Amino acid sequence: MTETVAMEINEIMDYLPHRYPFLLVDRVIECVPGESLRAVKNVTVNEPFFPGHFPHRPVMPGVMMLEALAQASGLLAFLTEGIKPGPDTALYFVGIDKTRFRRPVGPGDQLILDTRLDRNRRGIWCFDASAAVDGEIAVTSRIMVALKADDR
Repeated sequence: MTETVAMEINEIMDYLPHRYPFLLVDRVIECVPGESLRAVKNVTVNEPFFPGHFPHRPVMPGVMMLEALAQASGLLAFLTEGIKPGPDTALYFVGIDKTRFRRPVGPGDQLILDTRLDRNRRGIWCFDASAAVDGEIAVTSRIMVALKADDR
């Protein structure tokens, strides 16, 4: 039987280096390491990008939705590997393919982030990811991340 994992914000911050205003995963609903992860991003009117995008009709920038999916995918990679990143380890967003935006996302929406591991070859992790609001797909994308030791 495969174990599922759920995570609250404090545990998420143990795995992701991002902090406000750039931490875009509020909660992990369920994760099956090696397979898939479902998470939540609560979109509030207080998001720092809304005053400029756009004041008359706030819309979450597509790049921010992609970043949320990349963070969710990174969580799945770390949980699959069974490691917590240290100060010398990070996952880097290295690519996106086949991205499609299907609906706007705005204040009050709850973005459900779904990511599924496709493969991990030579340190490049590939995920098929999507985000939805009220069951309606907002974005789909193929996300690629790489686990790297910081060699600075």
